[in-house]
Amino acid sequence: MAAGTLVDANVLLDVLTEDPTWLGWSLGALASAAERGPLVINPMIYAEVSVRFSRVEDLEDALPPQDFRRAALPWEAAFLAGKALLAYRRNGGVRSSPLPDFFIGAHAAVEGFDLLTRDAARYRTYFPSVAVTAP
Repeated sequence: MAAGTLVDANVLLDVLTEDPTWLGWSLGALASAAERGPLVINPMIYAEVSVRFSRVEDLEDALPPQDFRRAALPWEAAFLAGKALLAYRRNGGVRSSPLPDFFIGAHAAVEGFDLLTRDAARYRTYFPSVAVTAP
C-alpha cells in the first residue's frame, strides 16, 4: 500500500479553476485517491499552483494542510530527478523540459507515493516503479 498519493499541480488547477474539460475527472480522481490514503503535495507542486494566487493565505485556504499533507523533497529524489532528466535528454528530450516534473516523479518513487496526474507518459517512462493514475 502506498504512503499516500502525490497530487500533480495540473489536477489541482483543474479543480481550482473549474476547468470545463477536466474538472469532473480531476474531482473524481481526487476523491478516489483520498479514500485510499493521504493526499500529498511538495514544494514544487505548491509553487506551480501558487501562480494562480496573489496571496499565500489564499493558496493555503485552497490547499488546506489538513487535506493536503506537505512533504519535503528528499535529497535522494533530487539525485533521481537529475538522472531521469539526463536519460530524457539522451533520448532526444528537449532542453527546455521542466525539471519540476522530474522532481515530482522522483519524489513519488523515493517515498513510495502513488501519483495522480494528467501527464502520465513522462512519469511512466522515467519512473516505472510509480503507480500512476491518469486519464
